[in-house]
Amino acid sequence: MGYLGPIVVSQLRASYPNAEIVGADIGYFSHCLTNADLLPECRVEVQHFADVRDVAADIVAGADSIVHLAALSNDPMGNSYEQVTLDINYHASVQLAALAKATGVSRFIYASSCSAYGFAEEGPRSESSPINPLTAYARSKVFTERELESLASSSFQVTCLRFATACGMSPRLRLDLVLNDFVASALACGRISVLSDGKPWRPLIHVKDMARAIDWAIQRDSGGGGDFLVVNTGCEEWNCQVSELARAVATVFPRLEISINKLAPPDKRSYKVDFTRFRMLAPDRQPQVTLLEAIQELRDGLRAINFRDTDFRNSSLMRLKELSNLCQKGLLTEQLEWTFDSHRSHDSRDAVVCSKIAAT
Repeated sequence: MGYLGPIVVSQLRASYPNAEIVGADIGYFSHCLTNADLLPECRVEVQHFADVRDVAADIVAGADSIVHLAALSNDPMGNSYEQVTLDINYHASVQLAALAKATGVSRFIYASSCSAYGFAEEGPRSESSPINPLTAYARSKVFTERELESLASSSFQVTCLRFATACGMSPRLRLDLVLNDFVASALACGRISVLSDGKPWRPLIHVKDMARAIDWAIQRDSGGGGDFLVVNTGCEEWNCQVSELARAVATVFPRLEISINKLAPPDKRSYKVDFTRFRMLAPDRQPQVTLLEAIQELRDGLRAINFRDTDFRNSSLMRLKELSNLCQKGLLTEQLEWTFDSHRSHDSRDAVVCSKIAAT
């Protein structure tokens, strides 16, 4: 029920039309729909509303594979909720993987992040390069990877996909991602303000290509990477400096104004990534969407919802802003638990289950 989940469900539904797909989500952003033809969860057989910190065994029992996406998913949220980020992204992830292994799940696919590399000046980072996580979000990913390695076995295959920075249109669009932000700013404001000096490197990947990589991870055999695999997921062509991204957006918005803060202190989050291992292991699941196509898709998707909000950074399309709104309304506690569940036990078997209604 987040940004990536609906795209993953569409990919898996196409690849496995007869499979039973089950979702589990706490529902923070379930209402943040953008240009959706239908509720994305209509494509799953069962949707559980459950906190990943307290998932009952009967939710995961009987599954062949688990795709674990649930997380507080960027640096601003991690900075505002550092301990909660560790609880959700790290401790709950390891707990979920242990539960999955204990109940007979055979494959665990974990959405990790190239932000683990932090700041790297010595060239593109490979999986064997030193890591340098600079934020709570990045640290939570690194800690989880280390714990998952100890759980992996011949009967419990673990794949950690170190994704590049996500971008692209989704039924639950986020604008707190660099390319998405630039396109929204170009459309609504006619200008892009780059707060850094524009020199930091970022690898990017489109959400559809993220979903294809997850599909590959579900299918891969242990001969292709072993029982435990960490793999950078993206492609070299999408290693871009922030200023390059702004100029690419300008090719789609020719009257766009771009301002770069050349006096800004260096952004320590700067790294290029080597995707050789992913290219060797998954040659038929390499990224297909180009940077230009991603920009055009975002432009068209935002136009379809008549997007003109010049103050979009204070809108529900920014994940931290929406969490803050839910807290201010008294719907979430400081630990980001629903207040209306406080009178109930924390047994997630109490979670609401919505079954898909079959067409007659």
